[in-house]
Amino acid sequence: MISTHTADTHHTGGAVLPPRSPLMGWLAVVSVMLGIFSIVTTEILPIGLLTRIGSGFAISDGMGGLMMTMPGFLAAVSAPLLTAATARVDRRLMLCLFMLLLAVANFLAAAAPGYWLVLVSRVIVGVVIGGFWSIGAGLAERLVPSVSVGRATSVIFSAVPLGSVLGVPAGTFIGDHAGWRTAFVVMGVLSVGVLAMLVLVVPSLPPRRATRPGVLRGMLKGVNTRFALLLTFLVVLAHFGTYTYVTPFLEQVTGAGSQLITCSLLVYGAAGIVGNFLGGATVVRHPRLVFGLAAAMIAAVTLLLPVLGHRPVGAVALLIVWGIAYGAVPVSSQTWFTKATPRAPEAASVLFTASFQATISLGALTGGAIVDRTSPATVMTLGGLAAALTVLAAWTHRARGLTWPDHTDTGPVPQ
Repeated sequence: MISTHTADTHHTGGAVLPPRSPLMGWLAVVSVMLGIFSIVTTEILPIGLLTRIGSGFAISDGMGGLMMTMPGFLAAVSAPLLTAATARVDRRLMLCLFMLLLAVANFLAAAAPGYWLVLVSRVIVGVVIGGFWSIGAGLAERLVPSVSVGRATSVIFSAVPLGSVLGVPAGTFIGDHAGWRTAFVVMGVLSVGVLAMLVLVVPSLPPRRATRPGVLRGMLKGVNTRFALLLTFLVVLAHFGTYTYVTPFLEQVTGAGSQLITCSLLVYGAAGIVGNFLGGATVVRHPRLVFGLAAAMIAAVTLLLPVLGHRPVGAVALLIVWGIAYGAVPVSSQTWFTKATPRAPEAASVLFTASFQATISLGALTGGAIVDRTSPATVMTLGGLAAALTVLAAWTHRARGLTWPDHTDTGPVPQ
């Protein structure tokens, strides 16, 4: 919390910390953003390296999809558990510990003699996702003056789309030129660098309040929260059930080589950044429209890819649309959860993290089971149908005339 009369004096748990310069506050914000960027990039890194890792260990594409399933499942479980279990521990210490674990996980994957150790490293990644994100997402108000909290929060959240849309093409590029193990080494080195930055610029952050299980149970009683869960489940299932296997699709259906795949994913990444800024600029005012439009675009792309994706020009054009659409999804989901319970932002972040990650896991697992039994094209078609259901759900929310609580509501926080 920031004092209303002294911009540089921070209050934490009732104790007044020494004044800090604005520069140090913003460096702390950037360090948290880089931590989330490293985590998100590490999580989705296997998507672009799926076939290389699979050939290295002689496993199928579906089995390779477990690299996405494991961290998503563990993150969904660990987000509420770790937030509650570490409620009395300094948040700076926890951030540093999670970043150390991320470095260990990346180096384990890089040195893994067998696929089993890669999966162990992904379990560690899942624990890190659930813990770091749930703590770090709400720290802006404790790092910068109150007038800058909005901008600082935007900086922290920018790590999600940046990691999501840049991680896959970056990992694919490194894998093409230096091997997939090198990609994990690079992420391990980046994690160590972020750890050092956290130690140097983040102040001591004694815990202030915990997200009790009763708060989360109370949120689930709200119709807007239930819609947030439904929308997030459907669109993330559609996206990660298909995008996890976009590399096999480009190889088998489009006939693309490694260079074209890397370029296609880079174009997708750039489009995703555009989609994030467009979605972020309008989702607060028009949450249903932005969420529904993003889902409609994902549905159109995944349904059209088996038809138009046989030619490189068609596949690349659709990937651009896909990138713009998915770039708006994380911010749309987080915004919907926050609007549903405006007086419990930390609980909203925990529920967002848990639901998003659980669905990533389920999407990758479901897509893997389908792709091993059918084809990448079939996965795309089924994903398109799931995305279309998201549009229907957003329309239903509007048709029922549902609205969100007023952010100025002074009623009790759900227990």
